Amino acid sequence: MAHFALLILIAPLIGFLFNAVNGSQMKEKAIGGVATAAIVVSFISTVVCFFQLLGDSNREVTVNFFTWIHAGTLTVPAAVLVDPLSITMCLFVTGISALIHLYSISYMHGEKDFRKFFLYLNLFVFSMLVLVLANNLVMTFVGWEGVGVCSYWLVSFYFDRDAAASAGKKAFVYNRVGDVGLLVAMFLIFSHSGTLTYLTIFSSTGSFSPTVATLIVLSLLLGATGKSAQIPLFNWLPDAMEGPTPVSALIHAATMVTAGVFLLVRMSPVLALSPSGRTTIAVVGALTAFVAATVATSQRDIKKVLAFSTVSQIGFMVLAVGVGAYSAAIFLMIAHAFFKALLFLGSGSVIHSLHGEQDLRKMGALAKYLPLTFPTFLIGWLAISGIPPFAGFWAKGDVLTNVYAHNRLLWIFALATAVLTAYYMSRLFVLTFRGAERFREVTNGEDPHESSWMMTVPLVVLAVLAVLGGGIDLPWVHNHSLASFLEPTFGAVPAGASLSVATQWGLSIVDIAAAILGLMVAFSIWRDKHESSTFEKNFLEQVWHWDGFYDATIGRPLTASARVGYAVVEEKLIDGAVEGVGALAPRMASQFKLLQTGFVRQYALAMVLGIALIMIYLVARIGF
Repeated sequence: MAHFALLILIAPLIGFLFNAVNGSQMKEKAIGGVATAAIVVSFISTVVCFFQLLGDSNREVTVNFFTWIHAGTLTVPAAVLVDPLSITMCLFVTGISALIHLYSISYMHGEKDFRKFFLYLNLFVFSMLVLVLANNLVMTFVGWEGVGVCSYWLVSFYFDRDAAASAGKKAFVYNRVGDVGLLVAMFLIFSHSGTLTYLTIFSSTGSFSPTVATLIVLSLLLGATGKSAQIPLFNWLPDAMEGPTPVSALIHAATMVTAGVFLLVRMSPVLALSPSGRTTIAVVGALTAFVAATVATSQRDIKKVLAFSTVSQIGFMVLAVGVGAYSAAIFLMIAHAFFKALLFLGSGSVIHSLHGEQDLRKMGALAKYLPLTFPTFLIGWLAISGIPPFAGFWAKGDVLTNVYAHNRLLWIFALATAVLTAYYMSRLFVLTFRGAERFREVTNGEDPHESSWMMTVPLVVLAVLAVLGGGIDLPWVHNHSLASFLEPTFGAVPAGASLSVATQWGLSIVDIAAAILGLMVAFSIWRDKHESSTFEKNFLEQVWHWDGFYDATIGRPLTASARVGYAVVEEKLIDGAVEGVGALAPRMASQFKLLQTGFVRQYALAMVLGIALIMIYLVARIGF
């Protein structure tokens, strides 16, 4: 297992290094082929490790490579933890990433920085694998920062555009705020347990008092809100749509935004020590899911609808973590990876067919022009809306059922969000594929065209996964389900109310009714309409004025204080002090030069007087 575990990690790094050294002499397809093959090798290695883990009675295997840091009582190995959680993450991270790499070969054709794009993609996947496979928090933090810097490079890939450059900086700054939370959690854990290795931390949770445990959980939550775009740090993710569409798919479906949820689930034995901390997590998740869903109902950019959808769906996962439904959170994470990658890549195919146009108001009636994109996108739409038997129905239903068992008020929020999800995705579907043609000015009168096979094959594969993905954890499967596979990884799971079979069936019917309600409302409103109302434009489309609030309370005061600091502290105090010293030197020199008369007799007199004073001083000392 050790060799394959190492190969999971280094295959993307080898692809990165190979293209970095040789890419300048290679053609586009060769560069993309090498980058894609590296991720495929990582995926195959993950599959091998998965089956080896199934056949091993010990499902927590640590593979040590070498001692990385040894300072005082802190020892940090370069090691990976192969267990059900890390392997599950690696399976969909590498699998989805491989499809996105293949898609990108065609989508990015002709870009001047084609090689750089694939270098970033390989490094991004490598960083995510370091994050999920690490057996200690320090290595996790390395991967955490790696996906952060790669997201900055990829979001601002078109850095010559002001919007893209600003979006990259915004993502970078918001994530650094979240990083403070993770660092504080690491400091607290080490100061009370003397270790940063996961398994050792989990065996020493008795050393954490309830107060310390709550502080750790809240610090971890702050880190997760930054990386997984939750309230109050969710604003960066929609702006990240300025990057190429494959980047959006990679960030939203397979890598970065799932990192925060993974960290919370990984630290579940610590979360078990703080009921108040878990409640805070659940509330943040529920509010984020609802707020983001309302914003998604009014966005005009096809990718921004999907971006706010991701924020909302991650909110569902965080909510599941908060109520202790860890396997449900991972189940939704996997299903979301399938249908969200499908939707983003499908939107990329739509944008590609319309020469880069992303405004939903300039689309419509594309179904007949995109014979493969349309049916695959339809599957993604039904899956995320929660229509059975698609994966989203089973995964989201698992979350809703667990939330109902723990907190009815949060369940109402979650159910309302499910209705909004079906509504805004149906709106997107209708405006894109149904109704009247509104794209003729964009295409100069030409018919849109279907994408190449490199873009449509990933769509077909993801569509199949979105249909069948729910089978990995159906409610009536117990011995060989995702939940039973993951269960040994988690600590104490808080018990919710015991639900009867009739109640569970009733909740499933409610879930279906919520999805159908959202679909019906969206079709009735948007069938003959493509413009939002004034309220939607002025409030929801402006993200509840969240950015404006931050600008008014943080941005402008900091800018004003910076100006005051420059005018007063910098110019008057610091520059004034430096310039004052400079002005004092010639003044002192002009006074001292008066002592230099040029007459030798005056110098001799001064010398005699000096010697006389010294002698008087010495005689006086001897006399006493």
